[in-house]
Amino acid sequence: MQRSEAARNWVPAYAGTNGNGYAPAAVVPLRERILLIVLFITVLASSVAFIEPSPHDALMGVLAVAAVIAGVRLHRTLVLLVFCLVIWNVSGLISLINALDIPKTIQYAATSIYLAIAAILFACLFAENTMPRITVMRIAYVLTATCAALAGTAGYFHAFPGSDTFAPTGRALGAFKDPNVFSPFLIWPALFLMYRVLAERIRLLDLLPLGCILLGLLLSFSRGAWFHFAVSAIVTVGLAFLTAPTQKSRFRVFGLSIFSVGVLVAMIVVLLSIPAVQLMFNERAHLINSYDVGQGGRFRLQEIALSSVLMFPDGMGPFGFATAQGLQQHNVYLQAFLVYGWAGAMAYILMLLSTVFIGVRTVFVRTPWQPYMITALGAFIGEMAEGFVIDSDHWRHFFLLLGMVWGLAAATFKHVRGVRRPATGMA
Repeated sequence: MQRSEAARNWVPAYAGTNGNGYAPAAVVPLRERILLIVLFITVLASSVAFIEPSPHDALMGVLAVAAVIAGVRLHRTLVLLVFCLVIWNVSGLISLINALDIPKTIQYAATSIYLAIAAILFACLFAENTMPRITVMRIAYVLTATCAALAGTAGYFHAFPGSDTFAPTGRALGAFKDPNVFSPFLIWPALFLMYRVLAERIRLLDLLPLGCILLGLLLSFSRGAWFHFAVSAIVTVGLAFLTAPTQKSRFRVFGLSIFSVGVLVAMIVVLLSIPAVQLMFNERAHLINSYDVGQGGRFRLQEIALSSVLMFPDGMGPFGFATAQGLQQHNVYLQAFLVYGWAGAMAYILMLLSTVFIGVRTVFVRTPWQPYMITALGAFIGEMAEGFVIDSDHWRHFFLLLGMVWGLAAATFKHVRGVRRPATGMA
């Protein structure tokens, strides 16, 4: 698509630019270049998460400093996001009173605050000078996701000595501690590459990393992530179809989507011919198994958690429910009520719903970053769906997606105002 090709060449606007607000890359100030370099390194390190704090966490501090030096500002569109995150975290701090005797509760609350700041930072970054920053983020994210998927795949197949580190329990997890976090991390890059193949051109440089990422996702054997990807892919393909500029483009998206499903099924059939893969797949593919049902199963714990929500309107604090019951309830919405109290949970749910609303409101506006909004919104909706079976309130990539949707929405509102001004004669 010509729109996306041109978008790759757009860079930030500065003094002396033309009326469109964009200028050649040669005039980009040093502080902006430094910001882009730090952003690239920070996102590139996001797949290394087997230690806490991770290298990515440390680099986020450097990114914040670089953003301040580069003059990154808070856009007024982001006020509701900031409000929800503040209420969510203040409520979480209040609930600490009920869990001060439990280890690592203060660390948990501090992580929530840090991730909220990270979401706001990403939103501010992508609200201005959007294409250069979002492009750098995408290149780094696709690269690190591909490397993580390759590491997980190598670990699963014992490709070299020591590779078991990347799949110690027979499930690919890369440099993460949990395959159920590793696999959702791979979904946005997979969606973006998939979108480019369906809506733009078929490139080998897109197909190769897409194949690696999908293989890593499959070998994670995470049922929640498989469901997440299915929901996200349906939303992304649907938006790609609806936003296609011509009837021919819509036929392309539809036809290639059908063909891609066939290729994916064939890929799964080939993998299932490997006995070890077939055994694990049969074990994990059941919608209901011993992990879900029974006295200590996921669904029983969620029933108990629901009654605990009614008993503790101010929340039980971090790890309060797990300490009382022995296990987590594995539902981020129940987690929001149990850890952050009713006020915090309402703020969290409002944040999710407003993110989807603002995403849907702006996703149909034709901008250079529309493919990013389509895939970010698709991944975000899929992550919301997966939240019913897992606790995702501390997933770092979730807050990147959150910041991406809001930042791109802010950029879109600004873009629309800029387009309308000449037509209305406004200065």
